[in-house]
Amino acid sequence: MNILIIGPSWVGDMVMSQSLYANLKQQYPSCTIDVLAPAWCKPILERMPEINKAIEMPVGHGSFNLKTRWRIGRQLVKENYSHAFVLPNSAKSALIPLFANIPHRTGWKGEMRYGLLNDLRPNKAAFQYMVERYVALTYSKHEMLDLVSLDSCPKPNLDIDQSNLNEISTNLCLELEVPTIGICPGAEFGPAKRWPEEHYAKAAEHAIKREQQVWLFGSSNDVEVCETIRSQLPSDLQAKCFNLSGKTKLVDAVDLLSACHTVITNDSGLMHVSAAVGCNIIAIYGSSSPNYTPPLSQHVQIIMQDIECRPCFKRECPLGHLECLTKLDASKVIQALNGFINKDNEIPLV
Repeated sequence: MNILIIGPSWVGDMVMSQSLYANLKQQYPSCTIDVLAPAWCKPILERMPEINKAIEMPVGHGSFNLKTRWRIGRQLVKENYSHAFVLPNSAKSALIPLFANIPHRTGWKGEMRYGLLNDLRPNKAAFQYMVERYVALTYSKHEMLDLVSLDSCPKPNLDIDQSNLNEISTNLCLELEVPTIGICPGAEFGPAKRWPEEHYAKAAEHAIKREQQVWLFGSSNDVEVCETIRSQLPSDLQAKCFNLSGKTKLVDAVDLLSACHTVITNDSGLMHVSAAVGCNIIAIYGSSSPNYTPPLSQHVQIIMQDIECRPCFKRECPLGHLECLTKLDASKVIQALNGFINKDNEIPLV
């Protein structure tokens, strides 16, 4: 089998898609898997041993651009792909496999994709979790209901580049021999996923008092949020808290997160990265739900409020109070953090 995957456009979804690639390799060990995805995905895909190559998708997320999709499809004809798996739900995402003359084109029903896909799966709702929906596509529609469950899905497992970890930690003046708690306070989806900075600051203060250092992760959009967390710490503790947001590439964050003992995080792409590099995870849920996209790890504590209005799955709180997060006290996260720290008599060092 020579396989083309039309990959997702979000960090967390891309990490979870590794479960599909791993399952394909289990079933067809000699298959070749290429992934067509946005350019930012390439470093993540290169950390997945199942992938032969990443192909850059030059059309932006949400853009139709039929001419470019036609051109890409015709360029891919020479690759002689036998199968395509289309992970996004849009109709336009299914065009390139059609233009590339790929004979077997599999995906969920999505947006009116009759004719674009010839192995159309109509019953996505039969699977609760997104990772199940990815992995189910690797089986026939007659087998998938019996063979796929959350427990049966391979867990994402990203490769770590130790030399890059050593280099980036040196450049950022980070000490790998000191036990580390990672904090990921951002969420690209919107504020209804973001636990307040003052709560994160309390958790960070507790971690430092437990003789941990704290690394704050995020993109350039999270610099201010991370600096707010750091500035709320007592002045004598701030030297043990490092704001890394905007200072690392995504692939650097992969390696640095692998050096963390525990990561405290919103429901975000970095949550899924943290799970895929083997960290303990304390996952904080606001408007979203772990019943759809949980961190795929055996070492997870889910923290959320049991209130009537959640999960609403909105980017911003429709009621204006954001109580699913503002009233989620830091003591719950601190208790979970203590559990992970106390579990190990000696925290593993890099």
